[in-house]
Amino acid sequence: MRIGELARETGVSIRLLRYYEEQGLLDSERTPGGQRVYGTDAPAVVRRIRALLDAGLPTRVIAEVLACVCGSEAEIEPCLNPLLVARLDAIDEKIHDLQGARSSLAALVAVTEGRQLAPTE
Repeated sequence: MRIGELARETGVSIRLLRYYEEQGLLDSERTPGGQRVYGTDAPAVVRRIRALLDAGLPTRVIAEVLACVCGSEAEIEPCLNPLLVARLDAIDEKIHDLQGARSSLAALVAVTEGRQLAPTE
């Protein structure tokens, strides 16, 4: 399967497919003319990559765990669960920090909007 076909089948741009390959997430062969040719499993691999990216995993982590994804794009080997739980905890912590920052900012806006400008002389 050529890169254009893979892009159409998966809905992922050609540029992203090249990026996935550069990151070691996707393999291709080259024709004598230098064109990329992907294996029959490439659409499933791309869907798995997208599912892991959507879950907030960076490509460096995906490169380490991609071989442990089995079946559909959402099924992983149980040995990966601690890693995913750690990432989930990190996301929860970021959400907590952002909620605190939002509350502080909202309080500043409320004080600023509630303040009357003093008349100038």
